[in-house]
Amino acid sequence: MPQTSESQWWKRIGAGFITGAADDDPSGIATYSQVGAAFGYGILWTVLLALPLMIGIQAVCARVGRVTGAGLARNLRAEFPLPVVAGAVILLAVANVINLSADIGAIGASAKLLAGGPAPLYAAIAALLSVALQVFVPMPRYTPILKVLALSLLAYIATIFMIRVPWPHVLKQLVWPTLTMKVDYAVAIVAVLGTTISPYLFFWQSSEEANEVRTDSRREPLREQPAHADGAFRRIWMDTIGGMVFSELVAFCIILAGAAVLHVHGKTDIQTSADAAMALKPLAGKFAFLLFAGGIIGTGLLAIPVLAGSAAFALGETFRWRTGLERKPQGAKLFYGAIAVATIGGMLLSFTPINPIKMLYWSAVINGVVAVPMMVLIMLLAGRRKIMGKFPIPRVLKVLGWAATSVMGAATLVMFATAFLPHK
Repeated sequence: MPQTSESQWWKRIGAGFITGAADDDPSGIATYSQVGAAFGYGILWTVLLALPLMIGIQAVCARVGRVTGAGLARNLRAEFPLPVVAGAVILLAVANVINLSADIGAIGASAKLLAGGPAPLYAAIAALLSVALQVFVPMPRYTPILKVLALSLLAYIATIFMIRVPWPHVLKQLVWPTLTMKVDYAVAIVAVLGTTISPYLFFWQSSEEANEVRTDSRREPLREQPAHADGAFRRIWMDTIGGMVFSELVAFCIILAGAAVLHVHGKTDIQTSADAAMALKPLAGKFAFLLFAGGIIGTGLLAIPVLAGSAAFALGETFRWRTGLERKPQGAKLFYGAIAVATIGGMLLSFTPINPIKMLYWSAVINGVVAVPMMVLIMLLAGRRKIMGKFPIPRVLKVLGWAATSVMGAATLVMFATAFLPHK
């Protein structure tokens, strides 16, 4: 019997792996570097907290796409009032454009550190190249490019071998962390969770699963082809776990580098990912600097299509455009137009004198407003037999998904509460 695409080992590395890698975008690198530099090893435990929550909610989203053959937004529109879904999706798109601006700017700044020359030129090249690849390269050929870009994150794991790490102390802080009651420490915890569990990742992974159903003749929505469910769910589970573990391992290494090099030497004022790379150079050596700065470019080029693509999928499915990266440009003009507008809009925003830290703050606020209501709707959707047929999410995913929703709800409340308190 010929192998199905669900069982071929090279197909197992897919949407989950790319999604997890894209979570460590330049904005995320900046956040992880900031909290590591500011709070040292005492913040590492947040990565362990986030990992199972991240796996749970992303696996739920992936299952929705695979079971129904449609992305999250299309399913949400079918079950909930259009104004609610449309409002959340529009806010998501705005947050993504802001995040794109920060990531595109970070690519320009890092390229300037490595090669000299004008940062805006490098930023523009990265943005326009990303748009061209998404519009003109068929998804089956583009996916391997994204997988290769994801491997650029190995630079941050390699960086750990370039520096001295007091491993016994690190392990002690993981098991029994030094907690503080300071407002800034609470904000740092929220920042890590908010960076790790992001709404744009929900839409990307679900839409990519649905996209593979449309483009692979051997796959049908599991509601219509239940005999393939075991293999499909096993692939999704392993792909998601692998992608999220890789993502959080990289996040752990970035925080650890910030703690072991920057915090120890009193370098606590890190504003951007490029700042972190520059601060590492005199303290950890040129090779660590090159790895760190090069990784920013690689993961930035990965994050741009995921951020722009997730916004286009969410908007397109909500407003019933033709969507899909496998389509010809003339067959999905609004979808590809949304990708171009989001990416170029982010590029232009990166050229303005607006402080990138303030932009990321407002992106975090918008995501905080959107994430929890969206997660509630996703969990309700994934448990409904009307949508999922024979395959509503199992108990383990219900527990993990609702736990992630609860933790993000608490984090959002802390974020808004601390906005009115003095930081020390």
